[in-house]
Order: sequence, then C-alpha cells, then structure tokens
Amino acid sequence: MTDEIVLASDNVGKIKEVNALLRGQRYMVVGQGELGVVPAEETGTTFVENAILKAKNAASQTGRAAIADDSGLEVDALNGQPGVYSARFSGAGATDSRNVDKLLSMLEDTPAQDRTARFRCLMVYMRHAQDPTPVICEGTWEGFIHTMSRGENGFGYDPVFWVESEQCCAAELESVRKNQLSHRGQALRQLVDRIALSPLINAD
Repeated sequence: MTDEIVLASDNVGKIKEVNALLRGQRYMVVGQGELGVVPAEETGTTFVENAILKAKNAASQTGRAAIADDSGLEVDALNGQPGVYSARFSGAGATDSRNVDKLLSMLEDTPAQDRTARFRCLMVYMRHAQDPTPVICEGTWEGFIHTMSRGENGFGYDPVFWVESEQCCAAELESVRKNQLSHRGQALRQLVDRIALSPLINAD
C-alpha cells in the first residue's frame, strides 16, 4: 500500500522528480494544487525557514503529512545570489528563461574559472502541522555556470549548470543520472532513510 504525502509545490517538474526518487518506496507525493492548498507566502530569509513555512502550511490545509523543499542556486561571483530568491530572480512574473537570461547577463564578464556555483536543497518532512520535530535534510550539488543554455531536460537553472564530472549541463543528463547526483536527490534519499520507520500521523 502506498501512503500519499502532500508535496508543498505546484511545480510539475519537481513533483515528477520527487516521485521518481521515491519509486519503490511506500510513499508517493501529491502536489498541493491537486488538494486545493493555497500556497504559503515565502517570507523566510533562509532555505530552511521557507521549507518549514511551506510544509506547515500544506499539512495544516490538508490534514496530511507534508514534504516541502526550498532550493536554489548560489553563485560565488554574485555573493551567493540568487539564493532563496532563485525562482523569482527576474522579478514579478519571473520564468525559468527570464531568470537564466538575467543570470547570464550578470556573469557576462566573469571568467570561466570564477563561475563556480552550487545548487542547495533543504527538505523538510512534517507528520502534521504542529509537528515539533520536523525532519530536516540538506543536499548540495557543486558546479559551474555555463555561458549558454544546453539541454532540454530538467527545469530552472539546469540548462546552464555545468556538471564537471559528466562534462555536460544538468539539463543534458538523463533523469536517472540527474537524480543520483542532484541536491534534491541527496536530500530526499536522506529524508526517506530517516522516515522509513516513521508512521504517518495526520492531523485529522
């Protein structure tokens, strides 16, 4: 029997990615939009604050256990930007392509060796909205920012995130390989290990 957990996200790519990572486990995630959840306002200044806000909000509105992550790109030459603002880096109405364009523009004069960056993911699991001990896991994926977009897989900044070990951008990786390497994959594998023996406790 598969237990459904609400994923505090409406990002189709992320929902698909998380369920791919959970394949073979006793859990699957359902996007919060399918359950009518009004998204939380991401007012935190750190990844972990935002992840807890989102998980608590989803659990409160659905009465289900919830998983939330807050993840983003940190670019060393930009003092860690875009960071927690990765999804809305290009302002109101931000899209993946606009965010990437802004990033590349800001790094236009930055030499290749100085374009170091990393994806960071903080993932939270809450058994219910008042869970006093949420499970918190972190994953980090090191790379560089390429000078142009490459590949059709993935989402967000994947097309410009160069993975040195694979000699390609993240968006050029097959999904299985990406999940082995990615920040989200790292965090979710830790989370699954930690909640494997934990019964689901729903607020209702």
